Amino acid sequence: MRVGGPARRFVTASDADEIVHAVRQADEAGEPLLVLSGGSNLLVADAGFEGTVVRIASRGIDVESADYCSGATVRIAAGEVWDDVVAHAVDRGWAGIEALSGIPGLVGATPVQNVGAYGQDVSQTIARVRVWDRDAAAIRTFTASECEFSYRHSRFKGAMDGASPRYVVLEVLFQLEIADLSTPIAYADLARGLGVELGARVPLADARQAVLEQRHKRGMVLDAADHDTWSCGSFFTNPILSTAQFEQLRERVAARLGPDVAPPGFPGADETVKSSAAWLIDRAGFGKGYGMPGPAALSTKHTLALTNRGDASADDLLALARHVRDGVQEAFGVRLVNEPVLVGLTL
Repeated sequence: MRVGGPARRFVTASDADEIVHAVRQADEAGEPLLVLSGGSNLLVADAGFEGTVVRIASRGIDVESADYCSGATVRIAAGEVWDDVVAHAVDRGWAGIEALSGIPGLVGATPVQNVGAYGQDVSQTIARVRVWDRDAAAIRTFTASECEFSYRHSRFKGAMDGASPRYVVLEVLFQLEIADLSTPIAYADLARGLGVELGARVPLADARQAVLEQRHKRGMVLDAADHDTWSCGSFFTNPILSTAQFEQLRERVAARLGPDVAPPGFPGADETVKSSAAWLIDRAGFGKGYGMPGPAALSTKHTLALTNRGDASADDLLALARHVRDGVQEAFGVRLVNEPVLVGLTL
């Protein structure tokens, strides 16, 4: 976002031992702690952070086993750049994360958010997550089922105190399919871009390239010259509604936009329905480029992205976020929730 103030103390940790040491040192000193991965899903207050920031910079991609029967079991350090890992997987013929191409940040952040896009989530391929548990002062390993993954959520995210984590991810073990073809294409726009039907499998490199093209169209691949990419990506999560809440949304949409207009709805578990935050934002009157020329405005390519047009402050971005959130709630009765972590700020 290119906003926010300084950290009082900033430490770079280059391996698991250094990560644990830096975190323990801050905890023993009673200092506030912020663990920084890539920083791409973070909005920091203009006043900065009065505590210790530990930047994760560990490296390592180790193949524990690889065969066509059980697939590739790959242990990856938390500080590896996520998109580099995806590119490496595609080159090696490991399927399961190719639709997550172009997502910024580091490997250690992916299980926290249960990062997902274009029909894939990391929860589909994560086997284990190794962490430092600050409460227990011990290293722990969680299996996939113990991670409590759900839409953009996990036990790791649920245990955060604001921006301060209980669990500091040290490494992630992925179980990937060995294949020349992608997993079945599960996203309509991606299938159209590839010229295939939903559920088709395509060469891994083709799937990766198509995803990168989709993300470029939406301003979701960083380009320093393009202010549409000075963002946290999607600023709001798609709302998960009960069936009753979704029916109320349908009624409000019909009353506002006409009886032939209906909101997107995708049935989920436990009689829930996921709708589209981007659709609601746009239909509430906040179209692409809303707020231009700035200093903060919605992306001209994607209504879900709040962008810094060059000289915005964190307060400018937060004011726009509140305006959009409140406008959607007034129009449709749905309260949107921020996706990025807010440090020293409250939406």
